Amino acid sequence: MKMWLKAGVLLLFLQLLAATARATPAEGAPPGVPGAMRAIHDKGEMRWGGDSQGGAPYVFQDPMDPNHLIGFEVDLAEALAKRLSARARPVQGQWDGLLELLARGDFEVALNGIEIADEKRRICELSRPYYAAAEKLTVRRGDASAPRSLEAVKGRRVGTLPGSLAARILERAGAEVKTYDGGQNDIYDDLRIGRTDAVLLDDPITRYYGAIDPALEVVPGSFGEIAYGVALRKGDVEATAAVDRALGELAADGTLARLYARWGLWNDETAKLLGGAAPASDVTPDAYDAWRAAVGKPLPFWTRVRERYPATLPVFARGAAMTLAISLASMALAVALGLVVALGRAYGPWPVKWLATGYIELFRGTPLLIQLTMVYFGLPELGLTLHPFVAGWLALGLNYAAAEAENYRAGLSSVPAGQLDAARTLGLTTWQALRHVVGPQAARVAIPPATNDFIALLKDSSLVSVVTLTELTKSYVNLASSMRDHLGLGALVALFYLLLSLPFARFARWVEGRMGQHLRRAA
Repeated sequence: MKMWLKAGVLLLFLQLLAATARATPAEGAPPGVPGAMRAIHDKGEMRWGGDSQGGAPYVFQDPMDPNHLIGFEVDLAEALAKRLSARARPVQGQWDGLLELLARGDFEVALNGIEIADEKRRICELSRPYYAAAEKLTVRRGDASAPRSLEAVKGRRVGTLPGSLAARILERAGAEVKTYDGGQNDIYDDLRIGRTDAVLLDDPITRYYGAIDPALEVVPGSFGEIAYGVALRKGDVEATAAVDRALGELAADGTLARLYARWGLWNDETAKLLGGAAPASDVTPDAYDAWRAAVGKPLPFWTRVRERYPATLPVFARGAAMTLAISLASMALAVALGLVVALGRAYGPWPVKWLATGYIELFRGTPLLIQLTMVYFGLPELGLTLHPFVAGWLALGLNYAAAEAENYRAGLSSVPAGQLDAARTLGLTTWQALRHVVGPQAARVAIPPATNDFIALLKDSSLVSVVTLTELTKSYVNLASSMRDHLGLGALVALFYLLLSLPFARFARWVEGRMGQHLRRAA
């Protein structure tokens, strides 16, 4: 019977490993293969990648109605899609990972302040430039020691965005570069409170965050020039030519000039880029004025509670639903796989014990973010492209299965070995003994740490935002960036997490109590 038990555990372990390894490639053209125009025409939509966490004026959630995405590049994407006889559909992605998501095939174009540079041309196609701007230096107003030239930034702490032209300019100048992955307002907040000595960023960002702050001052002059382009998959010459034609038409009929004027972004560099074109005299910066009115002066706390926060509830509810769905699915995988690994390590033959131990050490000893990145971005290199939800589910489930296996092993070890022998003596098979004698006692020990793991998984699910899923934490950082309200919205999202985790904690205590009563009656 003992040999049959070991053989059964071995077979179950190998079958589950094979099942987790199987997947089917996603539909559509594989990454890097031309065909974006065919996909746009077949589906009638142009998926474009952008990061709403960056904030105004590019892509951000409307502070007055957080359920809508606005920004000058949102308007540009809609105008571009219309020229391509399609509708625009935004896809959320982290700004510094947009080109990887583009190559993977998550969207047809990337449109989010992507600079035209040789290093980017090596990994994607870039359209003709649609906007040009100067790099602007911002310092604290009245700071006599503030750096006001590129020579003066040497050895000084200067904030900017990672992977940007401004970052490369600062590195060449010898500055101590501090980059930010959050919203653009965070960069200027650090300058205001003295964590940095200056900020170097594109003129649109400077206009919306640096120039409007009375505590800050924009240094006159240009510190470099940047041009934005639409990114497409490498080798997709047909789509690149189509986007170039569409942008040329939008420039020729004055659409681009009017668009930039509405957002207060018209400048000499763009006028020169568009061949001397200028917006009509009746075009007013109404979009810029609306943004200033919404976030220019912080509202009193109770006014935000009554007027602003209720509008964010649908956004948070959608994020909470995604968090709960990915967490429950991942925990189900972790529980099932963790049980198999624990049984294999406790009762399997030595090859299974060796594999189970290796699995636990591998997934417990490496960062979850690296595992998620390898599943989502690494597997396509082997011809295996997973849906974002499937990739997040698989990475979270495989990682937490290692923790669950240790919880179950601890539970099994807490039951005296003599009880298994006694059950066999009474005529129970090994499986019956595990189910009726050892299992219930082990479960009572394993349930509390398993519940803690699920609550931890709820919070770790925020990492799936790197694979284009917008869960609760990503919803918060996007809203906090667009509304410039981190404290109040942070308290609200913390309440959502608390409401998600408390029912499971109470359920676990109820199950533990019921099992304790059962064991006391048996005693």
